[in-house]
Amino acid sequence: MAETAGTRFDRLVAIMRALRAPDGCPWDREQTVASLRPFVLEETYEVLEAIESGSPASLREELGDYLYEAVFVAQISEEAGHFSIADAIDAICDKLVRRHPHVFARQEGDAGITSGQVIERWETMKARERVQEGRDPARPKTTLSGVPKTLPSLLRAYEVSARAAAVGFDWARAGDVLDKIEEEVAELRHEIETLRLRSGQADGDLSRAEEEMGDLLFAIANLSRKLGIEPEAALRRATDKFTRRFDALERGFTARGRALPDATLQEMEDEWQRIKERS
Repeated sequence: MAETAGTRFDRLVAIMRALRAPDGCPWDREQTVASLRPFVLEETYEVLEAIESGSPASLREELGDYLYEAVFVAQISEEAGHFSIADAIDAICDKLVRRHPHVFARQEGDAGITSGQVIERWETMKARERVQEGRDPARPKTTLSGVPKTLPSLLRAYEVSARAAAVGFDWARAGDVLDKIEEEVAELRHEIETLRLRSGQADGDLSRAEEEMGDLLFAIANLSRKLGIEPEAALRRATDKFTRRFDALERGFTARGRALPDATLQEMEDEWQRIKERS
């Protein structure tokens, strides 16, 4: 009989316990939850890269590595008397059932529910749960207090705006966010012009320009959320596209025996436009 996923998971947990045992691996025994943070982050990005690559074999391997980090952190937490990996599994199972009543507690009208309505319900339920948790004096929480500050800044802006929107603090239409973006661009332009007037070049006090740049990026993150576009993925794809085109630009000049620093900006722009037409 083939092993079930549960049996295989139990094997992983047993291996982790053996590594952390008194006669286990010295390196594994030295680790703490804090020391594992960079490894958790690294594995997260490697999973994302495997997804982008489209390789099932790579994704299978990276998901295994990612799962290992979760079991590792939970094992250390269990040794400290906090919780076990089984407790973590129970928590996510309970949360999934609670937040999917249209699947596990169907009511009239749930049959035709759309994915957009699911997301709206999900965010509303999460907001209500945060309000309930905030009433607990031992675990005070606000709407935004649970957003990790360690998230990449663009993703954190997206999540912060999503949580604010879940309690009704949001623009009515995506077009309204575009208006806000245009307003922030105008304010940033004003700060840049002020810097030029004062110093002849943008080398003076950049604090106001930095603030306006932050407001602009935050507004863009809001537009992404409003359109249902994950901004980190969109920016990653745009950066990949730029990298491909710039590499092609450089290879083109190299093939003609010229280095990029020796080319004029207009020559590079002309080549860039030709590359864009082909890709």
